[in-house]
Amino acid sequence: MTILQLAHIPTPAALIDEACMMGNIARMQERMAALGVRLRPHVKTTKCVEVARQQEAAGASGITVSTLKEAEQFFAAGFADVLYAVCIPPAKLDRALALRRRGCALTILVDSLPAAQAIVAKGEAERHAFDVMIEVDSDGHRAGVKAAEAKLIDIGGVLHQGGATLKGVMTHAGSSYDLDTPEALRRLAEQERSECVRAAQRLRAAGLPCPEVSVGSTPTALSAATLDGVTEVRAGVYVMFDLVMANVGVCAPQEIALSVLTTVIGHQAEKGWAIVDAGWMAMSRDRGTQRQKLDFCYGIVCDVDGKVTDGLLLTGANQEHGIVSRGDGGVERDIVERFPVGTLLRILPNHACATGAQFPYYHAIGAQGGVQTWRRFDGW
Repeated sequence: MTILQLAHIPTPAALIDEACMMGNIARMQERMAALGVRLRPHVKTTKCVEVARQQEAAGASGITVSTLKEAEQFFAAGFADVLYAVCIPPAKLDRALALRRRGCALTILVDSLPAAQAIVAKGEAERHAFDVMIEVDSDGHRAGVKAAEAKLIDIGGVLHQGGATLKGVMTHAGSSYDLDTPEALRRLAEQERSECVRAAQRLRAAGLPCPEVSVGSTPTALSAATLDGVTEVRAGVYVMFDLVMANVGVCAPQEIALSVLTTVIGHQAEKGWAIVDAGWMAMSRDRGTQRQKLDFCYGIVCDVDGKVTDGLLLTGANQEHGIVSRGDGGVERDIVERFPVGTLLRILPNHACATGAQFPYYHAIGAQGGVQTWRRFDGW
């Protein structure tokens, strides 16, 4: 039944295996419950209301977003508790204020004195107290203030004394994506936890409020031995997983819920190639596995039912053409007979966020074979 229904979907198309997705949601939710913390999922991976509602129904509390467009769209869909987890520049404060005045419990983020001062100035001008968190750099990955820096207390003081509500601290151990052993992941999860808790303790010792301690990445969330002192965890890609996460070691390819449906449109038999209609415009240009222990090129090839094929990858991609061939450099001699023109295949992506971003909607395959269409947001 599923194959017949998939045959009517124009390719390339983004597919979600709903049963697989629900298993991923349950796994993370149960782990967070066992560790005694709230789960605030990062909805940037799917940007899809139907998916977020499944996460909420499983026990998630609030959402994390990476753009104000996401905040606006999810708030319109009924999600009122929103953490905008990107440091906000002054030019976006009007938009954040408009959301809050419509009833959205939007929390914004800073990691610098100028940003904190801009929020205070805007709040004073508008007679409004923004909810703000301070980003902590727990691993040198990207943004944030070091837990031991004097600047942490300075930022907290500016916010609190200026009338903003200092909600707490948050961090993201993004360097976890570069690891691939359980031991290394556990060490980084503890570093992420301890550094964020240390920042909270320093703020409290300085007489500043810090009720929330928010940490999270999918690898550290699934690897932490304890989350003492943490109030909530943010994770996003776990809902779909992808090949980068498979290389990190927190999922198997069979647990990846997102794939791209594609059609064989031709061959180069002498090279052992099948040509499909999913190029980098469908898969994205993300080659995140290239720097990992296993390079899956542009994705792993599966049959139409989602079963991984033996050794075949999407080894090359132009804008609208993809090349299916052996990942070991060998020649698949029976490629024409094995995959005639018109054959449907699925490709597992390197990066679920980037591949999802290529499509305006998902086709969700239910456990009984039915297919639903779920809209996806885009833009900023």
